[in-house]
Amino acid sequence: MRLTTSVLAAAAALSALPARAQEQGLDVVGAPQDGATGFQPAATGLARDLQWLDGMILVIITAIVLLVCALLVAVIVRYNRRANPESASFTHNSPLEVAWTIGPIVILVFIGAFSLPVLFEQQEIPEGDVHIKVTGYQWFWGYEYTDHDFGFDSFMLARDELEEHGYSQDLYKLATNTAVVVPKGKTVVMTVTGADVIHSWTIPSFGVKQDAVPGRLAELWFTPEKEGVYFGQCSELCGKDHAYMPITVKVVSPEAYEQWLEDAKAEYAGKPASYDVAAAE
Repeated sequence: MRLTTSVLAAAAALSALPARAQEQGLDVVGAPQDGATGFQPAATGLARDLQWLDGMILVIITAIVLLVCALLVAVIVRYNRRANPESASFTHNSPLEVAWTIGPIVILVFIGAFSLPVLFEQQEIPEGDVHIKVTGYQWFWGYEYTDHDFGFDSFMLARDELEEHGYSQDLYKLATNTAVVVPKGKTVVMTVTGADVIHSWTIPSFGVKQDAVPGRLAELWFTPEKEGVYFGQCSELCGKDHAYMPITVKVVSPEAYEQWLEDAKAEYAGKPASYDVAAAE
């Protein structure tokens, strides 16, 4: 039954109006680059903080490595058999032992003082402007816009489908037939779960990654700061087609988002706009 539903959902998504409505001439911002190193461009405050923290810790550990190497060289030169034929007989050096105990503690406390606020910022879910439920399947993603009672599935595009959906060939295995569309500058809260095995939803440029565990509901959040197309992939080994369940997110202007939302409601039989008015009355 689920296989039939998935096939029908895929066929509907290929010709869906919202897929066309998503095309806003957006630049590809968050995507891996051949031969590149480092992070993808940060598009949220979370990602910017994570990248700064990584750079800060890299400086600290580089300094530690250089210090240790320098001490090794000094010991080799000064205390080798030729330079120091008579070795010392002492077994303890209290000041040195205190120093190499206190030093690492200070370093770890310093790192923790900066890393824990970043962690808490990720884990403390704010009030969201947009709420989306994400479900991982073998091997595609399902999305529900819970504020508006509609949803769709997202499948990886084949090579011969990329141009039809406005993507270049170098985005093969990254682009999907439908994309998550969110407004720039709004807080998006996602509820993440799995339907069969453990998956993991991630967008590197947003600085978010959350395991999708069957039977559990987890949350993540982000506030995108730049319009564009962003890609991610399932980041938890989930079976033979694990490499073929990418994630596409399009960040658009609030005005374009509202237009897309209306088209999506109509296409995916979502809650009509008049529902809210009737409920309010």
